[in-house]
Amino acid sequence: MKAIRITETGGPEVLKYVDLPTPVPGPNEVLVKAHSIGVCMPEIYVRKGVYAWMPKLPAIPGIEMSGTVVQAGSACSKLKVGQNVFVCAREFAERANCYAEYLAGPEDRIYPVPAGVDLEQVAGLANYQVAWHLLNSATKGFHYDSVLVIAAAGGVGAALVQLAKAYGKRVIGVVSSPARGAFARAQGADEIIDRTQGDVVEQTLKLTNGRGVDLVLDCVGGSYLVKYFDALERFGMVLLYGRIDGPPSVNLYDAIQKKPWRSGAFRYFTIHTLDDWPELRAQCTHDLLRMLAEKKFQVPIFDRVPLSEAPRAHRVFESGVVMGKLLMKP
Repeated sequence: MKAIRITETGGPEVLKYVDLPTPVPGPNEVLVKAHSIGVCMPEIYVRKGVYAWMPKLPAIPGIEMSGTVVQAGSACSKLKVGQNVFVCAREFAERANCYAEYLAGPEDRIYPVPAGVDLEQVAGLANYQVAWHLLNSATKGFHYDSVLVIAAAGGVGAALVQLAKAYGKRVIGVVSSPARGAFARAQGADEIIDRTQGDVVEQTLKLTNGRGVDLVLDCVGGSYLVKYFDALERFGMVLLYGRIDGPPSVNLYDAIQKKPWRSGAFRYFTIHTLDDWPELRAQCTHDLLRMLAEKKFQVPIFDRVPLSEAPRAHRVFESGVVMGKLLMKP
């Protein structure tokens, strides 16, 4: 089979398109022929050698794939040859191996796809898994009606906009350009804030008649994060799920405990909270596949790049121009 393999870490040039033996599935495994392969941030970190869950080199990177079962082990009973499936390497001991024409994995860790669901859509579900857990698991019973989504035109941001709208929430998307604003609005955002055109908190309060929002979802962090407490409704929550600009640089307690007196909350979320919770991971993924089948959301495909051009795909991904999902095709 053809696959992308790395033997060393570094820039996109370390992604080598090579011939490797096609995996042979064990008794409890199935062999999946790839249809579409998602490009995600974890693969960038793996390529650079900075991922905390690095696979052992040499390695085939990649955490998400859609495809079709072409061979089933002798002990398999759930997945059959011809079954369309979603492969997420978050389900495996090693978060890797999706940048390939074929992948072998345990049938009980691979998800059957409902009939009629587009496999390109399925290959973009990794971002939606994060979004689903942010809106459901991380809130853990917290009642909210309005959401401020930072970086609303990004991969997870667009997924948050779509899912929050599917749940009936009012969504305000924060973007960095008119083009990205138009994209976020097309995903369902009710209002758009362009952060280059004024202070985000001030614009949020203006849009909400001074009330603020119930939930702020931020992947950036850094010095601005503490200002979001001023954009909260009196019992609102700031939920941080990334630190592009680093950790908060001001005391969080001081940011919350000031006039006007409010009872704001803060939570940090990482998808790795679910590493030892396969039941909740499965609930999330089955729910997303159901929602896809019911057309409750649609993964916006930014572009399709041949697997053989994986270095170019990474350069495009890191350029900041991607809105929606970048796919590779074997």
